[in-house]
Amino acid sequence: MTVIQHATRTGLADRYGRVATDLRVSLTDRCNLRCTYCMPEEGLDWLAKPELLTDDEVVRLVSIAVTHLGVQEIRFTGGEPLLRRGLVDIVARTTQLTPRPEVSVTTNGIGLARQAEALKEAGLDRVNVSLDTVDAETFKKLTRRDRMKDVIAGLAAANDADLTPVKVNAVLMRGVNDTEAPQLLEFCLEHGYELRFIEQMPLDAQHGWDRSTMITAEEILGMLTERFHLTPDDASKRGSAPAESFLVGGGPQTVGIIASVTRPFCGDCDRVRLTADGQVRDCLFARTESDLRTALRAGADDEELADRWRRAMIGKLPGHGINDPSFLQPSRPMSAIGG
Repeated sequence: MTVIQHATRTGLADRYGRVATDLRVSLTDRCNLRCTYCMPEEGLDWLAKPELLTDDEVVRLVSIAVTHLGVQEIRFTGGEPLLRRGLVDIVARTTQLTPRPEVSVTTNGIGLARQAEALKEAGLDRVNVSLDTVDAETFKKLTRRDRMKDVIAGLAAANDADLTPVKVNAVLMRGVNDTEAPQLLEFCLEHGYELRFIEQMPLDAQHGWDRSTMITAEEILGMLTERFHLTPDDASKRGSAPAESFLVGGGPQTVGIIASVTRPFCGDCDRVRLTADGQVRDCLFARTESDLRTALRAGADDEELADRWRRAMIGKLPGHGINDPSFLQPSRPMSAIGG
């Protein structure tokens, strides 16, 4: 039996024995912030509307992933997913699938104060909110927008709507916010949010990532342990989860560190990505994509689309290769891939 024949009879398995059960779905490449580590101040050339999957197309592909391919978790991302007008309806239709997947959203938090309750009513389980600083001036410098109050309000609204645990994702950058790890953790502990630091990855549109300016997991731990007593969270089964979890002051609150660059966890990866224009990406750093949109719009049935998706996963590489001298950054930036 060939690898391709085997691929038509399984879930989203690759040749290294990994099975993707966590689907990240980008709903738009647009964003209302201009974070310096993501895109230039003037923004990017956004996808034209005809290139984007419609709401019905998104739901159909998500349904195939859940009912045909064994996907158990759906994360809606962007760009900024709250800019997608049909987000609440997409979430509602996704949470009505059988078996019912866990459904979450990764957002910058702007607009979340207005939509949190509606998203909860639609069945959304939780949110991840990006927040790299709790200093208003640093936020304005980093994002090129004066919107920190909106993000703080969005976090509070999500917590009030019981979209919990509310997770906060933070990236530290040398010379920008590299001293703020303790302040970010204090803020999250005070409000009951789960903080996760993420090593900066080479996914900026400008291709300006420099390893020497990256704040490493070891540095983050060093900064945190100067103020907090941290112990490994042995009760937390990491599995395919990207974050190493630590108990703060003996618990129960925790802080996580995602060391994608210095401590890669590719061997346990269970993720697959669908871009806003209907392309399957088997890795965040993939240099190739597999087109589902064309086949979908040409009238392919669910089984054919599922088979195409299975085949797309077979060629997944054993790792992202960031630490290899031959590594090349993907042509799409993070905002066009989806987190």
